[in-house]
Amino acid sequence: MICYKITEIFTSINGEGRRAGQLAVFVRFAGCNLECSYCDTKWANHNDTKYIVMDTQQVYSHIKSEKINCVTVTGGEPLIQEGIFKLLECLSGDVSLSVEIETNGSADISGVLKLGKNRPLITMDYKLPSSGSEKSMLPENLKKLEEKDTVKFVCGSQEDLERAYEVINRYDLINKCGVYLSPVFGRLEPVRIVEFMKEHNLNGVNLQLQMHKFIWEPGERGV
Repeated sequence: MICYKITEIFTSINGEGRRAGQLAVFVRFAGCNLECSYCDTKWANHNDTKYIVMDTQQVYSHIKSEKINCVTVTGGEPLIQEGIFKLLECLSGDVSLSVEIETNGSADISGVLKLGKNRPLITMDYKLPSSGSEKSMLPENLKKLEEKDTVKFVCGSQEDLERAYEVINRYDLINKCGVYLSPVFGRLEPVRIVEFMKEHNLNGVNLQLQMHKFIWEPGERGV
């Protein structure tokens, strides 16, 4: 039996991505392979992080009991979890559920793409210079994203904005998938992103703020 280390499982609104503002059941896994400078879930990545152990059926049963159709699988980094595709296959097999997986861009997304018509939507970060993790990005992932997927650039500096613009153009992302620019909370003013978008005529790109950080305290868990 495959069991998972889960730090949180709760219902709230999506704070970002294509479903921002919509209710979802969040399944947050423990552990990540990156240490980004601005990470807002570092507590979920430590070796001594507290977690509960749940198997596939327990996770599925909890989700169904919430009577919420959207599911967000997140972390940590969900794609490095042992047996993750068994869970994703289970959730994708229920056509009443719409599943999204949030991934940091360092793990191969090919396995998600193979899960069929009702596969999870992919919301993938591309880590920019200020994160300290750009060297871990897999450029091949950017070539695999499809129309229903999203790539998110979290920007903490002018250098980040310039790099995001370069990557967006190099991989023709605007014509491939959803593209979002988001400021590091408290580090880059959103107006700077708006001005950058205007300067570069970034049609089809979305500015996004982390909604949950305006509704609750920025460090609040379980929201």
